[in-house]
Amino acid sequence: MLYRVEGIVIRSTDYGEGNKIITLLTPSYGKQGVVVRGAKKAKSRHGALAQLFTYGEFSYYKSGSLGTLNSGEIIESYRELREGLEGPAYAAYAAELTDRAINDDEAAAYLFHQFKACLTALAEGKDKQIVVRVYEMKVIGAAGYTPVLDECANCGRTQGPFLFSPQSGGALCGNCRHKDPAALELEQPVWKLLRLFADMDLRRLGSVAVKESSKRQLQLALRRWMDTHLGLNLKSRNFLDQWEKYGDLLGQREAKPAEPPEAGDGAV
Repeated sequence: MLYRVEGIVIRSTDYGEGNKIITLLTPSYGKQGVVVRGAKKAKSRHGALAQLFTYGEFSYYKSGSLGTLNSGEIIESYRELREGLEGPAYAAYAAELTDRAINDDEAAAYLFHQFKACLTALAEGKDKQIVVRVYEMKVIGAAGYTPVLDECANCGRTQGPFLFSPQSGGALCGNCRHKDPAALELEQPVWKLLRLFADMDLRRLGSVAVKESSKRQLQLALRRWMDTHLGLNLKSRNFLDQWEKYGDLLGQREAKPAEPPEAGDGAV
């Protein structure tokens, strides 16, 4: 049967001597595996269609678990996300998270549009850490693990302050904090951002200014949540964590106040 779909390449792996197997995220058929014959050859007319992050229209024949590409047309290559280190690191993480955390039948149209918006925001140079944190919330929701954020997940109390407990399902009030001694204390702005990210459509993301301390808490909270509920070991995440750690250290070094002058050099 011949299928014609809109899709984004979220995984591309070598297959045989000159072929590739790509995984497409589509709005109509979820995730689809497609063989692109000759994609590794220098003069392949389909080579660009097999590149990671490529958004296009794909026509393929499918009778079993894998399809075979017949033709295609690139709509957006997202070339910016294959250059340098930072852009590819965040985009690769978003793609691998989508591929590993979401089952084929969970990859509905909404997630497709959120992933496309994620790539667009990254390509446009928006705050990459914030873009990816919002997208993590979209994936968590699509997988069915949205945290309880507006009331205590244990007793239902709506009055805070709360702690963040992946083990207990989200917010944990002071009366229930004994349920999880490892629950995280988060700044109030971080709670507001988590609630905002849970409801936000990434296609409407504007410019968001977030303190570095809040970014670190957001990352920690969502990492703990995904480790508890998704349990994924992502290669791209290990690299990204090292990249963000390096960025934090560099930022701290640049923000470090100058040493006081030596006596005799103008010191009071």
